[in-house]
Amino acid sequence: MSCNLPRFSRPRGFTLLELLVVMVIIGLLAGYVAPKYFSQIGKSEVKAARAQIDAIEKALDQFRIDTGRYPTSEEGLAALVARPGNEGKWAGPYLRKALPNDPWGRPYVYRFPGERAEFDLFSYGKDGQPGGTGEAEDVGNW
Repeated sequence: MSCNLPRFSRPRGFTLLELLVVMVIIGLLAGYVAPKYFSQIGKSEVKAARAQIDAIEKALDQFRIDTGRYPTSEEGLAALVARPGNEGKWAGPYLRKALPNDPWGRPYVYRFPGERAEFDLFSYGKDGQPGGTGEAEDVGNW
């Protein structure tokens, strides 16, 4: 079956040069947008860690109101979701859901008594190491 259209009106595909130009433009746009997008993800993880620390702090304060004390370092944050041994005044659980990990997948560090506040509650940040700067900086209740 032959096509009866004149030769000049047949549909044509894109040339290799046109495709290469489009690919270069897409690459340039991705190179400009991607770093800005991924920097926002890091900032949102730090904000999420601060929000989680705030919620855990409130649960710790409620634990203290009920029991007259903060959980010991040995009891840890688990005392917010399960009754510590021989604690008759415990009225928990103090968190609606299970104890969250930080946005980087590691458990929060809790110390009582604290070195920087009455108790220390913090995450080591993206790198999981003490100290750091930027996204790797520790995020805590101080």
